[in-house]
Amino acid sequence: MDDVVNRLAREMAEAISASVAADPRIEACREKGRAAGYEMRLSLEAVIGFASRQAGSSPGATTTPESPKSPEISENDRRFLRSLRIAVDETAEEVE
Repeated sequence: MDDVVNRLAREMAEAISASVAADPRIEACREKGRAAGYEMRLSLEAVIGFASRQAGSSPGATTTPESPKSPEISENDRRFLRSLRIAVDETAEEVE
């Protein structure tokens, strides 16, 4: 299964790269940079996620949504959120 997922992710990344490279607006921007004496390099990061479909369910089938679960937050996540001044462990207060 991992080989299939890796192949699909690689194909998706290649397709994104090709469509960006083929866009005339991208090339026009690169030309402007060259004219100004710069060589421009574009680097994009794409996060491609995969989720298995449940066996036996069709694309149009309706399912009962599960109740939302609280996300697992690591200590690193907490430090990062605190650095952004986001409080994680506080209870929500109702606003009137």
